[in-house]
Amino acid sequence: MLADRSVAEEQATAAAMRPSAVGGRIGVFLELGKARLCAAVVLTAGVGFVLAMRGGVEWVGLAWTLLGTWLAGVGANALNQWWEAERDAGMVRTRGRPLPTGRVTRGAALAFGLALGLAGPLVLVLATNTVSGGLALAAVVLYVVVYTPLKVRTPLCTLVGAVVGAIPPLIGWSAACGRLEARAWIIAGVLFLWQIPHSLAFAWLWREDFARGGFRMLPVVDGQEHLAGCVIVVYTLVLVPLAAMLTLAGVASWTYGLGSLVLGSGLVALSAGLERQRTHAAARRLFVGSLVYLPLLLGLMVAGSVR
Repeated sequence: MLADRSVAEEQATAAAMRPSAVGGRIGVFLELGKARLCAAVVLTAGVGFVLAMRGGVEWVGLAWTLLGTWLAGVGANALNQWWEAERDAGMVRTRGRPLPTGRVTRGAALAFGLALGLAGPLVLVLATNTVSGGLALAAVVLYVVVYTPLKVRTPLCTLVGAVVGAIPPLIGWSAACGRLEARAWIIAGVLFLWQIPHSLAFAWLWREDFARGGFRMLPVVDGQEHLAGCVIVVYTLVLVPLAAMLTLAGVASWTYGLGSLVLGSGLVALSAGLERQRTHAAARRLFVGSLVYLPLLLGLMVAGSVR
């Protein structure tokens, strides 16, 4: 009997260690950390790094910066899902995530999140400098300890989340030159302002689902649709001149400045459309438009950077 059990256990262990099983397990943890979504975070860090290095890109330093930023982002997302597992189980959009479906235990999720959330800043400290590592650690703590619990308490959580999203370009900039300059803060400001219409449009699309989960983003709160629309328009209007200011600050060329104004005008039009109509379709147009706007703007920054 014991021999049979031992053989069965060995077979089960061998099956679990097959490439397909191991690959599937890795995939579950990558899903837990929203690894693909972290590509946007890595992109903004990379832009900050490239714009800071006027004499040419130091590719090894860039690679370490992207890796450290990605690890920190994946760790923070995993800890966020660990924290919100019960709420995720009650929402249509998130009930298929690894924790609600039981594909990973809460203990494993916590260990994974803590390990990567600390590994990312450590990589940045060892491979670049303490400024970038400290910023990455601050982003993880702010996202998990402040933003996550605030989501069920106040619509101001969106502002905190926008601060977190503005940190990656600062990580990249400081990793490249060891300090934060005024120009880096302009880029961070652009990311901060962009996230408000982007996040509120997303919350508008899933407002019923967020309400089921007990989250209190502004479009989810009853009677606040007009206020949410006004906030979206105001932040978008401020975003346009701030993005163009990179030209005046000597970071990017006039070609970038003109391109940023064209892109910004389109985003303003979409924001105003949502405020006027306050419909699901208008929110979707703004959300998709914001997804198109950011990579195009970042591409213009890099292409038009002043060397």
